Amino acid sequence: MIQLQVNGEQQTCPSSLSLPEFLLQLNLKPQLVAVEYNGEILHRQFWQTTYLQPGDRLEIVTIVGGG
Repeated sequence: MIQLQVNGEQQTCPSSLSLPEFLLQLNLKPQLVAVEYNGEILHRQFWQTTYLQPGDRLEIVTIVGGG
């Protein structure tokens, strides 16, 4: 297990977990969120190859529709 920070709070997750797998573990739909990874917006094309590391910082924002 590794420790990381998600939206300002400490979380643990299994090592060797990809970003999309982690989002699913949080019960989030990857197509409905934006992710800042260690201080930078992470484009979706890199999500599948991004594996979480100890000490990573994520800010996850859910996209909400409405009108």
